[in-house]
Amino acid sequence: MSNFLAPPAYKAEQTGPKADARYKSLRWQVFLGIFIGYAGFYIVRKNFSMAIPMLAPFGFEKGELGVVLSMNAIAYGFSKFLMASISDRSDARKFLPLGLICAAISMLFMIVPVQWLGAEHKSAAIALMAVLNFLVGWFNGMGWPPCGRVMTHWFSIKERGTWMSFWNCAHNVGGALVGPMAVYGAMWFGSWFYGNQSDYYFLIGTFAFPAAVAILIAIIAYCMIRDTPQSCGLPSIEKWRNDYAKTYDAKSEEVLSTKEIFKTVLTNRFLWYIALANAFIYMVRYGCLDWAPTILTEKGIDIKSAGWAYFAYEIAAIPGTIICGWLSDHVFHGRRALPTILFMALVAVVIVIYWQNLDNINVVIGCLIAIGFLIYGPVMLVGVQALDLAPKNAAGTAAGLTGFMGYVLGTALLANIVIGYVAENAGWDWTFILLIGACVVAILFMGLTYREEQYLVKQEKTQANK
Repeated sequence: MSNFLAPPAYKAEQTGPKADARYKSLRWQVFLGIFIGYAGFYIVRKNFSMAIPMLAPFGFEKGELGVVLSMNAIAYGFSKFLMASISDRSDARKFLPLGLICAAISMLFMIVPVQWLGAEHKSAAIALMAVLNFLVGWFNGMGWPPCGRVMTHWFSIKERGTWMSFWNCAHNVGGALVGPMAVYGAMWFGSWFYGNQSDYYFLIGTFAFPAAVAILIAIIAYCMIRDTPQSCGLPSIEKWRNDYAKTYDAKSEEVLSTKEIFKTVLTNRFLWYIALANAFIYMVRYGCLDWAPTILTEKGIDIKSAGWAYFAYEIAAIPGTIICGWLSDHVFHGRRALPTILFMALVAVVIVIYWQNLDNINVVIGCLIAIGFLIYGPVMLVGVQALDLAPKNAAGTAAGLTGFMGYVLGTALLANIVIGYVAENAGWDWTFILLIGACVVAILFMGLTYREEQYLVKQEKTQANK
């Protein structure tokens, strides 16, 4: 397996106009490859949550299914960090499709506990669902790290924010396809497999159809992605664009051992600062998103309106992410801390307005749109900053650390458990106070990285004076 995933050898370097044209063409090719590939992961990630309402008639209870659902997030958080250390030593062209195919196969097998075990063997069925959903989450963790590897090798530090802001929209594209695929997959292919047993049609739409599409996407991604410019006979991105990060040196192009990767990442205090900031950013992200329907329905707002508010929150993320990434490159000269601080301060202001106008559906939807617009920029920029602060050969693991803190500490513990407990025992007012406090803490941690990025401004001035 290690030989199969090993990065391809570097080829003799080409220069000249033809090499430049080929470089530009390949950059677009690999970008589209990781965009399509990463969208594919979201087609086979959280499908189980859509299946839950359909499983109740089979005799499965919500509490049991909730345990199964939690396996996905837990596995994803750990995998994004641990599998990243393997990704940093692997060929991105193979690593991403491999993870996507494994996630798709795991998703496909979710049919087994429902169709062949069922409620008659409930314990075994729930256990198998839990294992399979854990595997789905684990293999999904193989999606971000190779994309991060590609980004650091094909796009330089002062343009990376813009490129990654567009790439980050892949998860919105993939996530948006899950619902329609579940509906039309069941309509088109359900009767092929289950005849008149329409109760089982959802298994095809929710699990089998997305899995088949994801495998096709994995093949497309493999055809488009290239690991590094050097493996294609081209110079490093730093040399080609004359754009060098502070962390760059000749050793950055070498493959590190697992021990060296973890030592490099875990001893970098700036990575810990942004990882902790990310935990509180995720607390705000999912604290607002996951609890919005509950807050609104408890305030007497109908579920349809609450659903539209939820939808608006996600859609607003796309332009917000792109604008934030563009600002970080073109206004802040490749710095990530300042735009993150600015956006989080604005999020805190909007949360106050949201809190004080819970009975006004128009203001609430407006606030959720604003929060969605503002919060996803910092979510994206933390990942970009992790790539910036670490050497290229440890970039995936650096981003994995921020992801681990975001999903395990920020989402599972703070956004889900702590906010749920506080809302139940102290009321929604204290929940909003916690969310505002989380914005402040995230800003403080990001502020600790401000000076580390100031060299980028000096570089810009030096180049402008030449």
